[in-house]
Amino acid sequence: MRTGKASFGGIIKDVNLAYLPEAGVGDYVIVHVGFALSRIDEEEAEKVFSYLKEIGDLESHSNQGGPK
Repeated sequence: MRTGKASFGGIIKDVNLAYLPEAGVGDYVIVHVGFALSRIDEEEAEKVFSYLKEIGDLESHSNQGGPK
C-alpha cells in the first residue's frame, strides 16, 4: 500500500495514496479520513488555504495541534 506525508497547517499526517497513485512529492491533494482523493493545482490550493484562514480554521489547527 502506497502512503505519503501531507502537511496541513503545520501538522504532518500520513496519507493513504491507494485512490491517487499518481500523486507525487509537491502535489496538492484533497484528503478525507486519511485518504488522498484528488489532486488540485496550486491556485486552487491557495484559494482553499485563504478561505480556511479567513474562517480561522487553519490557524486553530496549527496553534492547537489539531481540530477543536
